[in-house]
Amino acid sequence: MKRQHSILLPLLFGLILLACAIGAIFIGVIDIPAKLVWGSFLHRFHISGGIIVPAYYDLAIWQLRLPRIVMSLVAGASLAICGCVFQSIFRNPICDPYILGISSGASLGAAIAIIAGWNVVTFGITLPALITAILTLLLIMGIARLRKQHSTQTLLLTGIALNFFISAIITLLMVLKQEDMQEIFFWTMGGLSTVTWAEIGWTFPTLVIVATILFFNAKNLNIMQLGAESAQSLGVSTQRVTMTTLVASSVLIGVVVSFCGVIGFIGLIVPHICRLIFGSNNRHLFLYAMLFGA
Repeated sequence: MKRQHSILLPLLFGLILLACAIGAIFIGVIDIPAKLVWGSFLHRFHISGGIIVPAYYDLAIWQLRLPRIVMSLVAGASLAICGCVFQSIFRNPICDPYILGISSGASLGAAIAIIAGWNVVTFGITLPALITAILTLLLIMGIARLRKQHSTQTLLLTGIALNFFISAIITLLMVLKQEDMQEIFFWTMGGLSTVTWAEIGWTFPTLVIVATILFFNAKNLNIMQLGAESAQSLGVSTQRVTMTTLVASSVLIGVVVSFCGVIGFIGLIVPHICRLIFGSNNRHLFLYAMLFGA
């Protein structure tokens, strides 16, 4: 009975999520009737349904709304599971996916790209944002290694310090280049208005790979909640698990931020909501957090 419950509950939430996603197709600046949405799907899969769909409705569904809906699901799931990982590793309830400064690194790359005029080129903002996000992660790891150990306290303090430092640089760039201030500001607020299928082609596989790594390490993360010494006595390599999960999560965060900008709240609040309802077992928490985050 318990086994059936553990399968049916995620399935139920998945169906609710799917219903919300489908409902979002109909609603927008222009409401699209359900008949035309159904006809557009039939035409896309070369099925004759006898429904004539105007070209502008077809364009709105497949090039505007669906990419944004899918990316919102992927980004929400990514930020939520990464929030679970960071709160679990640092054992700090106020940790979120941006605590290590990865988002600030991505924002710096985006600001530089906007000022340089690369925003008119395909991936003109995304690629620099992703590069600076990864470089920020490598810099954090390098600074942490100066102490010959990758303690969570050192990583956390280094990330917070770099976060403030990079944010100050971004503010300085906005002051020096006031003509680009508005565009930089709106990018740092986060959004899905420029998302296309190409961005999803990068983000979704990254989520699948990183989520697989995190689920594989869920049991070890549970054991690490007992403390580093207790976990090591039970055969868990705490340093390896910490670095593997942090690096994987940070890469996923960098990819999401580089495409969507900085989207707050989800990575901080959703893990707490799921933890209150479903408990602290990361094996279940990761799955529910991804569903609720999406």
